[in-house]
Amino acid sequence: SENSSVTLFREYLRIDTVHPKPDYDAAVQFLERVGTDLGLSCQKVEVCQGRVVLILTWQGTNPRLRSILLNSHTDVVPVFEEHWTYPPFEAVKDSQGNIYARGAQDMKCVSIQYLEAIRRLKAEGKSFARTIHLTFVPDEEVGGHKGMEMFVQRPEFKALNVGFAMDEGLASPSDTFSVFYGERSPWWIKVKCMGSPGHGSRFISNTAAEKMHKVINSFLAFRESEKQRLKSDSSLTLGDVTSLNMTMLEGGVSFNVVPSEMAASFDIRIPPTVDLKAFEEQVATWCRGAGDGVTYEFHQKCMDQHITSTDESDPWWKAFSGVCRDMKLQLKLEIFPAATDSRYIRAAGHPAIGFSPMNRTPVLLHDHNEFLNEQVFLRGIEIYARLLTALASVPPLPAEG
Repeated sequence: SENSSVTLFREYLRIDTVHPKPDYDAAVQFLERVGTDLGLSCQKVEVCQGRVVLILTWQGTNPRLRSILLNSHTDVVPVFEEHWTYPPFEAVKDSQGNIYARGAQDMKCVSIQYLEAIRRLKAEGKSFARTIHLTFVPDEEVGGHKGMEMFVQRPEFKALNVGFAMDEGLASPSDTFSVFYGERSPWWIKVKCMGSPGHGSRFISNTAAEKMHKVINSFLAFRESEKQRLKSDSSLTLGDVTSLNMTMLEGGVSFNVVPSEMAASFDIRIPPTVDLKAFEEQVATWCRGAGDGVTYEFHQKCMDQHITSTDESDPWWKAFSGVCRDMKLQLKLEIFPAATDSRYIRAAGHPAIGFSPMNRTPVLLHDHNEFLNEQVFLRGIEIYARLLTALASVPPLPAEG
């Protein structure tokens, strides 16, 4: 008696696409099968060896108009099975209808909701002026560097003629639905401190450790100030402040040797309201203040600060928000606190919204016992069906002639 959409969702969840060895072939074969069943055209683009982007297309009646892009990623993050109530790749459904699996929220639910919304619209005999493309990309959970980042540079992406894109959001524990119109810029910085080496029994001057102490104090003092700013202003969300965490500390060769070099790595996420050049100057000031021989290097430095318009005069947002009003969905507009493939889509010049229709649901992405309730999942299909109807029916824009 299980709803066929739920059965399909659980089948997809059982495909093990966990890093470091995701079974991408099985995922692509499964999604291609579903797409073919729906009468969608299929294209596979190998952006680099072993990394394939699957494109499923529902052709619009006016292909010259810009298209709607529905993006999702096929990979999921690792699990610690000892902390799970049910095996994370069996998609067990409990008596309350909660479906437990890695990827239940992030983001295999959205992939199937896209497809099942299209199944519903096709069954109703609908057709639209604008083409709808679905892209299923690899490697989002490891930065998207061998996925969407490469794909947006390809002629196959440019040929999609994207007008507006939707990608993943987050669950919301409250009645509201989170909608993300921008993202913080991830900076991964490694600070190296060079100093005088020597025997561990002496008070050596100008050591790497003393300099590192100053560096860490400066970085973590800023972290505390941002943490307090978020705590003291209820109007702010995590995406509105700069988060900073020290994630690695390296150095030393022996208990009794003062090392000549130490290094600390920091994960920093910067909202689009921050002047990035000024922030880097602040980092440089912290390093200079720690003494000579202190340098920093970037292992990731995202400089894109594009945000998507949420003004009612914008035709795409007007279509999106209009559906939400009609369905009485309460929206909470936010800057995404982490990073998704939306940043590459926006950087390529296309408006993109992060939205996963999961309210009254604890946020469990990357957590143990990740689950989604089947009724929340099914409601999401209905929401997407309404959104696609509106977005794919947006009248021709001035730039489209």
